[in-house]
Amino acid sequence: MHTTAHQARALWPAFETIHATVYFAPEAPEAYRALGLKGGWMGYFATRSAAMGAASPGLVTAVFYNFHPAMVARALPDAWALATPEEVLAARLGVVDAALRRLLPDHVDTSALAEAAALTREASEAPAVSGRPLYGALRSLAWPEVPHLVLWHASTLLREHRGDGHVAALTAAGLDGCEAHVALAATGRVTRATLQDNRKWSDDEWAAAEARLVERGWLDTGGSFTEAGRAGHQQVEDTTDALAGAPWEALGAERTGRLLELLTPLARAIAERGGVPVPNPVGVPAP
Repeated sequence: MHTTAHQARALWPAFETIHATVYFAPEAPEAYRALGLKGGWMGYFATRSAAMGAASPGLVTAVFYNFHPAMVARALPDAWALATPEEVLAARLGVVDAALRRLLPDHVDTSALAEAAALTREASEAPAVSGRPLYGALRSLAWPEVPHLVLWHASTLLREHRGDGHVAALTAAGLDGCEAHVALAATGRVTRATLQDNRKWSDDEWAAAEARLVERGWLDTGGSFTEAGRAGHQQVEDTTDALAGAPWEALGAERTGRLLELLTPLARAIAERGGVPVPNPVGVPAP
């Protein structure tokens, strides 16, 4: 694997774990209910898409890629009648502030975290926005001021930059949203039950996606990868890593290595305190 792509893969579990605290934080439901948002998924779709403005269900389905369209449509556009994107973004940042202070009490005010925040910000601002809709929208937001929120926002930029590239890789490979989940389940990293429960594809839709991948030669009739399927899935992962390389090219190998040293104990502390469970529907491993 190319050095930059290798660094992209190595950094991903760390910044993804820091970002993903917002999805599992117990502070979130109350904060979103205070805005009038109904149910956890309305909060999820509104808060993650709010950088794009009052986004439509079609836009969010396209950009998020792997959620059932009906699941998105149950949350949007109704959320925007209850709270503005600006209110939603402010509530989300408040959730992150509380969650990181709870999960990283020994790290929040340290020079090491401040150094990590500065390096992560520099890396996250390096890529071009072309072809990166969610990353590009997030780049338009004002930066927080305190280091732990700078770190989270920068991790979010890196996460969605990588995610936009992953969507491109899946699209180029000819995988739709449900097929992408069937393939992920075939790796054994995340169970079918977890993915279906969190993305709402029905049994019939899952079976149809499996059948398409069997016909394509990616799966055998038992739902396991064939050699061709394993290679195809690995190509998607390799393309994702390659498309995620710009931040680390800009930072350089030495400072990227330093950032990995700084982020890893933060991400591990979050995981050890249950801030991001493993396994999870995101598919991110333990840092």
